[in-house]
Amino acid sequence: MDLFEQNDSNSSTTQEPDAQAPLATRMRPRSLDEFVGQKHLLGDDRLLRRMIETGILGSVIFYGPPSCGKTTLAYVISREVEAAFVTLNAVLDGVKDLKQVVAQAEARKKAHGKQTILFVDEIHRWNKAQQDALLPHLESGLLTLIGATTENPFYMLVGPLLSRCQLFELLPFDVGDIGQMIDSAIRDTERGLGSYHVELDGEAKEYLSEVTGGDIRTALNALEMAVKTSNPDDEGKRHVTMEIVKDCLQRRRVTFHRNGDEHYHYASAFIKSLRGSDPDAALYWLSAMIESGDDPNFLFRRMLIFSSEDVGLADSSLIVTVNSLHEAFQKCGMPEGWYFLSHAAIYCALAPKSNSTSAVFSVHSNIQKKGIGHVPAHLRDKTANSLESRYRKTENPSDDYDYPHNHPGHWVAQQYLPEGVGEHWYEPGTEGYEPRYWQRLKNIKDEE
Repeated sequence: MDLFEQNDSNSSTTQEPDAQAPLATRMRPRSLDEFVGQKHLLGDDRLLRRMIETGILGSVIFYGPPSCGKTTLAYVISREVEAAFVTLNAVLDGVKDLKQVVAQAEARKKAHGKQTILFVDEIHRWNKAQQDALLPHLESGLLTLIGATTENPFYMLVGPLLSRCQLFELLPFDVGDIGQMIDSAIRDTERGLGSYHVELDGEAKEYLSEVTGGDIRTALNALEMAVKTSNPDDEGKRHVTMEIVKDCLQRRRVTFHRNGDEHYHYASAFIKSLRGSDPDAALYWLSAMIESGDDPNFLFRRMLIFSSEDVGLADSSLIVTVNSLHEAFQKCGMPEGWYFLSHAAIYCALAPKSNSTSAVFSVHSNIQKKGIGHVPAHLRDKTANSLESRYRKTENPSDDYDYPHNHPGHWVAQQYLPEGVGEHWYEPGTEGYEPRYWQRLKNIKDEE
């Protein structure tokens, strides 16, 4: 169902939400002054605010997590601009529906000279051909597009469409934003809960603001459920406590889709917390990912990689421990599995750090650029060389190989790289066990 009603008079009007609509829908801001949050886009003298206030609106894409205000911004724009406002939902509508919009826009422009703004919700659901169908109408100026998506537009939208649109990223509402909207809903007697005379406990408001993960729709609809299921006291007031709010929420809001961009942002924060030796932050992001539906096995795989990439020779036992903890998790499952996850994460965070194993990528790059050199004669396989030497009646070059175990410290100076390859790639770390190993080698070489 469309959220906006097209109107061909001199100014656009919008359909007011039904009285039976959820509180989050009824409390949808009707103007920029009522809009809360997104100050980086709508603050004084910001581009998007100027575009809306002046009515000089180019095609735009709003992207961000669910319930961060994308559709609400479109609703505000529909009330502010002097244009016909039409909506399509990419889940339900396709090219056939777009053609109807185009035909109406052409007739409207011819009859009244009036611009048409097209709002496409979930625009990432359109395939390449459907997105391409928009291009000529944006290029000609017949349509001005407002697209909304929860996905990364750089991955989900075609390049030609992106090049014709301004991109605006909307962020989740913070605790203060949600608290402000809760207060407005409680006071508003026209669209909100003002007629219920609500008394919301401070801790209940704080809990509601925090655990909904920036999702205002979840916060307001849970508030409405809490108020309407609470009996009024003798004075007609409805007292909403922490227990009532918790009961109405049941479970905190999952703030990201496990396959979306936020999944990778959280995973990045987790790994960077481990690398930064911050066990508290590591446990926070680990818990956030599990709570949001991530597979614990994914986290163990990332910690196994971390064990070699970021700890490496500083503590080679870490990878053994993490692997063992992963096996223990698979045997025991949850909720006891929290111990194994925590054990691994804390160990990774506290372990000494070394990234010296990354030297292999420099070596690989060198080989890709310069090719692979010949194996020095004394390093070649002795059996294979012996066959060739017998055939050619020459000395076996492998006999020149000097066996390190025959020397003190089990080391002897000898060429191991191909002729002409003199690069030095490995740089020993300075933490944990690695300096000991490197110093041992230096000592042996000095004694030679």
